[in-house]
Amino acid sequence: MEKQKTLINISQKTFITVTVFLLVLLVFSIALTFIIPAGTFGTNPDGTANYAEYSLLDGVKGIPIWKGVLAPFLVFASGDGLTLIMLSLFLLIISAAFQVMNDAGGIGALVGSVSERFKNRRQLMTAVISLLFMCFGAFLGLFEEMLTMLPIITVLCLAVGYDSFTGFLICIISCGFGFASAVTNPFTVLLACQIIGANPMEHIWYRLIIFIVMYLLLQGFIALYLRRIGKNPESSYTYEHDLRIRETASLESSPADAADMKKTKTVYAVFLIISLVLIAVCSFTEALRGYTVPILIAYFLIFGILAGMLCAADKKTVLKSFLSGFAGALPTIVFIGLSASIKYVFDEGHIMPTIANSINTLAQGKNIFLIAFIVYAIVLVLEFFISSSTAKAILVMGLLSTLNLGLSDQLSVLIYTFADGYTNVLFPTSPVLLISLSMIEMDYFRWVKRSAPLFAANLVLVILFILLGIIIGY
Repeated sequence: MEKQKTLINISQKTFITVTVFLLVLLVFSIALTFIIPAGTFGTNPDGTANYAEYSLLDGVKGIPIWKGVLAPFLVFASGDGLTLIMLSLFLLIISAAFQVMNDAGGIGALVGSVSERFKNRRQLMTAVISLLFMCFGAFLGLFEEMLTMLPIITVLCLAVGYDSFTGFLICIISCGFGFASAVTNPFTVLLACQIIGANPMEHIWYRLIIFIVMYLLLQGFIALYLRRIGKNPESSYTYEHDLRIRETASLESSPADAADMKKTKTVYAVFLIISLVLIAVCSFTEALRGYTVPILIAYFLIFGILAGMLCAADKKTVLKSFLSGFAGALPTIVFIGLSASIKYVFDEGHIMPTIANSINTLAQGKNIFLIAFIVYAIVLVLEFFISSSTAKAILVMGLLSTLNLGLSDQLSVLIYTFADGYTNVLFPTSPVLLISLSMIEMDYFRWVKRSAPLFAANLVLVILFILLGIIIGY
């Protein structure tokens, strides 16, 4: 019996490649705990870390080998464990919900309607969707949540004659660029400003200019790629994957009559609109912000099945579709465990305080321009090992708040957001990047190679914006 094809499918080659690469990084991180001296920060009366006090830890030399080997499992029982478990469950549930949506004809109904409206304005469609996702990242601080939209966007791009890679660019990469070109991002700008004591609304015009420039840069990269596949569709980076998706996904509406098609389109339009409203409400409501992922898990689990029951011709197949989509996303848990284990190893080896404390030593006696780029470079290094923006903000901004480097508070926040954000769609320790690449069956190293011009131009602009910020007194 032929294995059922799923909408989200991680190929064996992709799984092995990514797993081996992350294992190499894990071994490297274990080795670093034996090379870099262990250290610790002091403790304030309220129990928080005192970054002004640093001392070496005597008698600590490297993480216990058994902990390093079992790190991908132990990390789920660590302080970050609940977050990782929620992220894993989140990805499994949304994968299952979208498989139901596809099999019930929801994707075909919605994509067919949108593609018909934009069939003669395809580039306008990609530009508008890209802007929307950049706004999600820049203003709401969304990133992981946008994995819920990737299957829909990639199928939509296929329906109008583009490819899955285009969908990946206008969804995940656009959101990542927005997250880094942060305007009111609560997880970077607002949190960092709160820690360092800056007003997040002060000089917001500068961050808006950065947002516009980075949007134009990304649109240029997308336009060049669309021209490439327009001349030769087989030059698509996801050509083989898309052949399978065109067979698997319903690119045209499947209901038997107009009434069924209208019902399916309405049910799933409401389903997706409510999910976006939930994301927005949780992002704007401080009391709910930390519960965004659990709320979405509950929503997609309950209403993903309910919507399928309302639309599927054969109600018995809904549960089968749900389980099929759930199983198709199981390999993502391996990626999450391996990428998160690197931070776990650093924490257990007590070398993160030593790395962070080096900022003060490197910056002493340097001019303001060099200090800015030293801070930028060190946050980049931390980003490679710690993908969590919140964790880095607490560590980096807490440390910077105790130092006298000559940088304004606003510029310190800007440098932090630059170093933290764009690497979310470049470094291999970003679970969202690895999972989204796996969804379109694109090799990580191929992504790095093909996106090199984009990130080279991005780096040049980042450097110019930092230099200009210093010159104008931002």
